[in-house]
Amino acid sequence: MAAEPLAAATGRRKSSTAHVKVFPGQGNITINGLSALDYLKRETLVMIVEVPLEITETKSGYDIVAWAKGGGLSGQAGAVRLGIARSLLAIDEMHKKPLRAAGLLTRDSREVERKKPGQPGARKRFQFSKR
Repeated sequence: MAAEPLAAATGRRKSSTAHVKVFPGQGNITINGLSALDYLKRETLVMIVEVPLEITETKSGYDIVAWAKGGGLSGQAGAVRLGIARSLLAIDEMHKKPLRAAGLLTRDSREVERKKPGQPGARKRFQFSKR
């Protein structure tokens, strides 16, 4: 692995944050020191992370090293995906159109709604009794 990354970017999703660095390589994805499948544990989450590389057809050209923290595995996978998309955009501006068309450059701003007092959850109410 080269000492100097080609690009670096940060991605966020829910309460997760991922710092991503892209190096020239063979297509290995490492998250927190483990391979993507070992860290994320589900094939679907690995597929989510690989989407920007597949859309730009650069899957075998770069090695990805990411550090993710906060939230759960799903949020971390989304954060890594945004970080990879932003890094690919920094490497080559020609990637902007396909990444934007796939919606990969937009941060998913949905957050968990807070629980309100006097209720069992954010939206759920206790059962109503007329009598």
